[in-house]
Amino acid sequence: MAREILLSKKTEQGLRLDPRTKLLLIFIISIFVMGGTGGEAMGLIRLVLCTVPAILLLTSKQCAKAVGYIAVFSAFYAVQIYVLPHLTGILNFLVLFTTGFFCRILPSVAIAAYAVKTTTVSELISGMERIHMPKEVTIPLTVMFRFFPTVFQESEAISDAMKMRGIKLGGKKSSKILEYKLIPMITCSVKIGEELSAAAKHKFEKHKKQKTPQYSQKLMQIGSG
Repeated sequence: MAREILLSKKTEQGLRLDPRTKLLLIFIISIFVMGGTGGEAMGLIRLVLCTVPAILLLTSKQCAKAVGYIAVFSAFYAVQIYVLPHLTGILNFLVLFTTGFFCRILPSVAIAAYAVKTTTVSELISGMERIHMPKEVTIPLTVMFRFFPTVFQESEAISDAMKMRGIKLGGKKSSKILEYKLIPMITCSVKIGEELSAAAKHKFEKHKKQKTPQYSQKLMQIGSG
């Protein structure tokens, strides 16, 4: 099955958020958690914001990601609270940098992972239209989310074909790896980019011509599934 960043079809979930709400959450968490806006006065609110990605991942049935996020974040946060005060010198600096970095960036990564995993292309386009985002921004954004998984899939197919022909590191034809990998990847990337751009433009224009939306978008809604 091809990997997707944005879903092609809507899946049944208990809690569904509008793409605008997801973008707002990403923005808020990035500003207050990753950016550290507000300083110590926002400490409790910042901790509450860090729990939001875990809750959303659990409600979207991404339990493995939620448990992983909770475990990793809790470990770094515990080190920051209970271990860091007892360290001095260069070790204190290294632990402070590492725990601070991961405690700030993990919530943003988790909420972004939730957003892209639970948002369809149609929902993204509709959400962008509702905030009056110009198509010059919407179309490239849609293409970008579809481009990378498609390129990764093509890269795996090329690698498999090379292995079948004995072109691999340590083999007799290892000197041809760059030639047989790079040229097809460049050609595929250009072709994929053109096809996805045309498809996104067509989908955008078709979406605009519809008199009624395919589904009702609300900032938050509870699904039947």
